[in-house]
Parts: sequence; C-alpha cells; structure tokens
Amino acid sequence: MNIPQPAHAARLGRPRLLIVGCGDTGMHVLERLAGRRRVFALTSSPQRLPELRAAGAIPLLGNLDCPRQLARLRGLAADVLMLAPPPGQGEGDPRSRRLAAVLRRPAPKARVRPAAMGPGPRQIRHPAIVAKPRRGALAAGALTVVYASTTGVYGDARGRRLPETAPVHPASPRSRRRVDAEAAWRTPGPARARRARLGLAPWRAVVLRIPGIYGRDRLPLERLRAGLPRLAPGEDVYTNHIEISDLARTLEAALYRGRPQRIVHAADGQDLKMGDYFDAVADAAGLPRPPSLPAAGVRAAVSPAMWSFMQESRRLDNRRLVTELRVRLRHPTVRHALDAWYRPAG
Repeated sequence: MNIPQPAHAARLGRPRLLIVGCGDTGMHVLERLAGRRRVFALTSSPQRLPELRAAGAIPLLGNLDCPRQLARLRGLAADVLMLAPPPGQGEGDPRSRRLAAVLRRPAPKARVRPAAMGPGPRQIRHPAIVAKPRRGALAAGALTVVYASTTGVYGDARGRRLPETAPVHPASPRSRRRVDAEAAWRTPGPARARRARLGLAPWRAVVLRIPGIYGRDRLPLERLRAGLPRLAPGEDVYTNHIEISDLARTLEAALYRGRPQRIVHAADGQDLKMGDYFDAVADAAGLPRPPSLPAAGVRAAVSPAMWSFMQESRRLDNRRLVTELRVRLRHPTVRHALDAWYRPAG
C-alpha cells in the first residue's frame, strides 16, 4: 500500500507519531512505521522500555490513570494512535476523556525529560517524556487521532449486516465503556473562532471498530487442543475478523485518509460462522475439530467471557475500509491466511 507522506516532511524531518498502548497491534504498526516516522510509544511498564526502544520507538513511561502525567503529552505529535483499552470496570472510559481533553490544549513551552537509557527502575524517575515539541507540528494541520474501538458496541444484531451508521446497542459494561470512549474522541470541540482564541488544536478523529483479531501467533490452538465445544450449526453466530498485519495497515491508512469524526469497520467483510472459523483453524493445524453442542452445553463448558462473545451475531459492511481508506487486504478471508501459513512448502 502506497501511503503519501505529508509535503512538509522533507523540510521538517520525519513526522511524529504517538502510540498510546503499544501492545501486539501497536508493535505491528511500529514495525511498519519506525523507519519513516519518529514514533513515540507510551507504556506504563518500565520493563517494556528496552523492547520498544529496540523496535525503533522512543519509549515513554506514563500512566493513563495519572492525570498529572498526561499534560506532558501535549503537542508531542500531530498524529496519535489510541490503542489503549478502557479500565476494566465502570460504565465510562475516563482514560480516553482525560487524554482527549489534554491533547486539545496548547502545548507547554517547557522541556520535558526523556526516559532514562540505563537499566534498573531507579533510573526512570519521571514519566513519559520527550524533548520539546517540534515547532509548528500542530499548526501545519489538524491533530489526527485514530481510536481503536470494537464492534462489540453493536451488541447482538441477530446476524444482520451492519453499516457504520447502525445504532449501537452495547450489551455489557465492557461495550458501554467503548461507546463512551468513542464519544470522547468524536466530540467535534468548540467552533473555529473560539478554538483559535483558546489556542486549541484543530481536531480530526477516526474511530476504527475492530472485530476479532487473528494472526499466525493469535489462533485458538489451545482452545482446540482443550477440546472445548462449538455451537451447533443451527444455533451458531456470525463472527467477524481482521488479520493483525492488515489491521496495522488499516491504522496507518486511517492516519492519512480517515475522514473527520468518521467510523470505519476494520473488518475483512467475510461472512463466517464462529464454528466454521474453529473448524477451519483445526483443519489447517491438523487438530481435531471441536465437538458441536447445543447452546446449553457450550455455556456450561466455556468461560463467561467466551460465552458473552458467543451470544452476539452480526455481519459487517466494510465498504468504507475499501473505498475511503483504500486498504487492499493481504488476507481477505481467514482461509486465505491459513493457506498462506500452513500450505506445504513447494
């Protein structure tokens, strides 16, 4: 995928990107962009600083639950990937609301300190932090935030195909926290005149609603080896997927091509039942297919978290992914990916 670079990049050096929550997906993004962007990666774990540095990022130590640390992120980068999840409890996402409020405000003029390079926790005395923001970083264009949400905000659609304009019906506190986070990022902010008077950055937010993420190292092999059941065909649900490297490419495309306050389904668009997904992975990996049971039997055998996913059925329209972000998926179906990974050499 050929993504155009901003015209001012050659004059001002590599454009800056802040990744908030640099887990598995963030590391795939970092692998793609570290050579072309100056990437800052925020983590709350001191143990991850060497890993992030080795991957090409400037690691930042900070905690989204500590508001006083977030102010140091103002003006750091013109592009932000918000990949961190909401807290594990409550009905809202204070992390997103606090960070969104901070990023809108003018950047501080004072310098902030980089994370220490030496080993040992004593040398990391201050959170998250980097050198003074590049002059004009935000003035050159709108502050762009891409928020990684979830398709769980729709709840159970009984197998219907949903566009991004479909109303949300979150059925769990986990999904309601995501709805709150989306609202925090999509709020357009004050009118242009008041924004200019207050010195607030222009605001462009893109929300990617992401389904089940899979990858070569993210397949349900342990579940299959444990012999956990699948739903019988008559009670099975539609599930949706995106391969993790395709998701990383989608996140990158959203930075450049995402429309303001827009929602996009980051899904491959394949119609696939959950049981058929488990069967396909089992066949490719040479494992026994899971037993097929009625819903009552499956519920008794799986965890409450897994059962909550097995109660929701929906299909996703991904036309905005294809036509607006212009992403060409390397793995348009699960079978395509499995064949690439498990096909015998030669």
